[in-house]
Amino acid sequence: AGDRAFCSGGDLATMLPLLTGARAAETEWDRRVLEEPEVMDRSALRRFRLEKPVISAINGHCLAGGFETMLATDIRLSVPEAHFGLPEARHALIPFAGALVRLPRELPRPLAMELLLGGGTITADRAAGMGLVNRILPPEELMPEVMRLATRIAANGPLAVRAIKRTVLGSSGLTLDEGYDLEDAARAEVLGSEDAREGPRAFMEKRSPVYEGR
Repeated sequence: AGDRAFCSGGDLATMLPLLTGARAAETEWDRRVLEEPEVMDRSALRRFRLEKPVISAINGHCLAGGFETMLATDIRLSVPEAHFGLPEARHALIPFAGALVRLPRELPRPLAMELLLGGGTITADRAAGMGLVNRILPPEELMPEVMRLATRIAANGPLAVRAIKRTVLGSSGLTLDEGYDLEDAARAEVLGSEDAREGPRAFMEKRSPVYEGR
């Protein structure tokens, strides 16, 4: 919501002092953050397997924990005014919501290290040039295009969509043969479904398919 930030990360005045021990837990939320690691993990889809596609609509600053949340998404659209960065090292902190692991898998190592170690920001144009975002759109076109894209994906076979995302994520870091094993398992699952029969049938009959997710 709004046009200032997608997410600018943890609050340096409240959240980070809580995590460093500079202030004590004062609320039930503070205590949950400290005692339940999965609370913070879920905010960045870290250690959280989500097979639904996730699209980022980046309408403003995308920094620190916000940048890390973006890294957990599958497709990313941005406005020209957005800025991207991981400023943690400037404050004697480190990114800890996935960027240390995810970013070097997305970018060549020198580019990832520049962002991680330098603590600076980059423009939307440079982020797109690096491949961090798919497209840059005028603000008034951002959400309509996100919804068009989401609608297009949602019209596809749901079993196929889930299997694609699951296999892509699951094969990261594996050998080719291990990845092919996951691909083979996904193929068997999807091709054995009623949806996989409906899709080609609808194409040949020149009608819209009716998928049931089975």
